[in-house]
Amino acid sequence: MMHRLLQFPSEWEWHMLHAKRPAVSGLSRRKKDGARHDGAQREDREAFRDEAELDVRQAHPEYAAWLQDAEGCEHNQISVSELPGGEPVLQGTLMFQASEDEDDIQPLHFRVTRNKLVTYQSDMRLSLRLQLEPWSEKLHRCQTAPEALFVMLGSILETFHAGLDRFETRLGELELRMSRHNKTGLMNVIFERRYELLHWSHLFIPMKEIQGAAKEAFMEELTNQEEFKRMELRMDRVQNLLSHYAMEIDTLLMMDDAISNFRGNDIMKTLTIFTALFMPATVIGAVWGMNFDDIPWAKERWGFITVSGVIVVTTLLIYWWLWRKGWTGDLLNGRSQGDIVSSSRLEPSEADRIERADGEDIPLLPRRSRSQARTKTTVTTRDGGGEDPPPLPSRSSR
Repeated sequence: MMHRLLQFPSEWEWHMLHAKRPAVSGLSRRKKDGARHDGAQREDREAFRDEAELDVRQAHPEYAAWLQDAEGCEHNQISVSELPGGEPVLQGTLMFQASEDEDDIQPLHFRVTRNKLVTYQSDMRLSLRLQLEPWSEKLHRCQTAPEALFVMLGSILETFHAGLDRFETRLGELELRMSRHNKTGLMNVIFERRYELLHWSHLFIPMKEIQGAAKEAFMEELTNQEEFKRMELRMDRVQNLLSHYAMEIDTLLMMDDAISNFRGNDIMKTLTIFTALFMPATVIGAVWGMNFDDIPWAKERWGFITVSGVIVVTTLLIYWWLWRKGWTGDLLNGRSQGDIVSSSRLEPSEADRIERADGEDIPLLPRRSRSQARTKTTVTTRDGGGEDPPPLPSRSSR
């Protein structure tokens, strides 16, 4: 096990422990011999673990129990306890994303008291990043080891912010595609964005837990320090972003569901109307297609024309009745190319507008149906004259 000790002006220490990589001398260079035997791998891991535990017992026996619990731990866990004498200690494991690759998840094992910060990792990228500016200067300004832990969390959040920026760009592209061409395949893209947001939320939850556990352990001694306050503000900002993105994705899902329902209702409405219109032809064709010798008008000269006329007249009567009831709806209107839902946007004509005294045009209510125009009534005014009532909306004008 590699051990490096860093001491800072405020008399706190950072112990960086890094696990050595297992020996690879037994690996073959050829692709077909690249995998080592399972038994040999197990022996190497056991030998490596025994060597690490021996090094810890000799150099830092107070960390032996903590390292034994951290060895092989690849899930988030945070605990708060006390050392003999009542000194608080915060320890656990944080799973964080070390690069832009969402599969590059690394564990950070940490143990922090007032004057000592101990980290144990097999990946050295985070430790090397913290030794660069501006993180190195921030660490030198820290007054205690718990404050330095939040500087480390701030460095981890840099990757977090970059990932959320990429997510926001992809979410904006999804919203634009949905507003222009809301096709069925967009549902898969919406769920991909939702799972990506769940990935970032899963990484953010343990960081919020560390924040609450640190308050529990170190109380006002930590909450009054600069880096902790700065980190609190950054976490609140990230949490607000996650909540906002979740609300946007839920809105997209609800919009897609509403549009799908509207389209489904429109399709069923169209199919029902066509079924009703062609019902006379279907019924008469079925009757005339029966295998009987004496079919009415079958041998008459004008029989076919008469039956065809009956079909046409009956179909027109059914259509007129549907139109009178207002059930045809938007099926008579043209469909605009830019419409999201697929129904046309109705623009009021010049005759449907009135002019205010200030010159502003106001669209009136939809035009009356023909039946309402025929049955209009008269309202008596105070001077005894009569005037027409305001037009009422009709279902057929939707």
